[in-house]
Amino acid sequence: MYCSKIIMEWAPNIHLLGMFTMTFTISYRAKGLIPIYVYVFLNGLFSGFSTWWIPYLYIWTVLWAATMLLPKKMPVKAAVFVYPVVCGLHGLLFGTLYAPVQALLFGFNLQQTLAWIAAGLPWDAIHAVSNFAAGFMILPLVKLIRKLDKKYTYK
Repeated sequence: MYCSKIIMEWAPNIHLLGMFTMTFTISYRAKGLIPIYVYVFLNGLFSGFSTWWIPYLYIWTVLWAATMLLPKKMPVKAAVFVYPVVCGLHGLLFGTLYAPVQALLFGFNLQQTLAWIAAGLPWDAIHAVSNFAAGFMILPLVKLIRKLDKKYTYK
């Protein structure tokens, strides 16, 4: 996850993190939190544990939780559309999810918080479109992970 973020830094708000978060959650359920928090820790370690990093402690967990609420055995015909939509919605809501920490740390009132969210909407729209597009890789990657897990699981 961290390497994909570094590789994609040339494109603001375009990355594969939502896709990886959902893929690992669908494949490994609760254990999907492990790669998420390894990513969050590495991000802080290499980019600095600063105020920008604090929302990362929960932002990816929101997507993990939303994915956990999806049916475990969703029909493929539904999953093909539902996974990209959920991934895209997380991208669209990223600024809104980030806002409470901004408000608390910088003393924003409601009007300032809403202005901060509104100012970020163009970036959130880019985030949503890119997450939606990346979301179409979730189902094939889940199938690949399950196939590899069966092949390499020793009994």
